[in-house]
Parts: sequence; C-alpha cells; structure tokens
Amino acid sequence: MLSYDKQLKALSRHLRINMTDAENRLWLKLRQKQLKERQFYRQKIIGRYIVDFYCPKANLVIELDGEQHYFEIGEAKDRARDDGLTKMGIKVLRFSDRDVFENFGGVMERIWSYL
Repeated sequence: MLSYDKQLKALSRHLRINMTDAENRLWLKLRQKQLKERQFYRQKIIGRYIVDFYCPKANLVIELDGEQHYFEIGEAKDRARDDGLTKMGIKVLRFSDRDVFENFGGVMERIWSYL
C-alpha cells in the first residue's frame, strides 16, 4: 500500500467535487472498471502528491494538464512530481486538457496500451 500525506485529504476531497471539464470527461470512461476491468481512483493521494487518476493494478497515474502547466514554473513542478512518482515505481501519462477534447480517441488508445 502506498503511503500518503493525511493533511491532503480535505484538498483531495475538494478536487474530486470540483473536477475540471476534461477530468469529468475522462472519468466517465475510467470509472466502474470500464477499461480492461481495471479500477481507477480520482484525485488520489500518493505520497505528498494528489494525482488526477490512479490505477493501482497497472501502477499508472494519468495527469491532465491545463494551461497553468505550460509555463516554466509549472513545467518544473511537473518534472519534479513525475520524478518522485517514477521513483516509487509508478508510470505517469500526461495529456493536455485540449487532447481530451480534440483527440479523445488517441488519449484512450494510449491509456489502453499501458493497462
């Protein structure tokens, strides 16, 4: 079982309630074991991070990035976060919110290939 920072529980709960449109769209396809019967969790706390989606059986994190991720400071934070998750043995897939709306089939194919 992965450890987590209990102080992030309230924030994680808030993020689940207030998911972005892109997160909601992807969640409709990930929930209820629709992909290869794999369980996904949303806004899951892993260590000191809250990840958008996590599949424990595949050890896979899926992150959806809005425009704030494409500035220098956002990119640096994402690299550090990805490195931390990778050191825990977790694979991280990143997609832009735009990908979810403009290339949803491609996003789903890429996720499918990692499951």
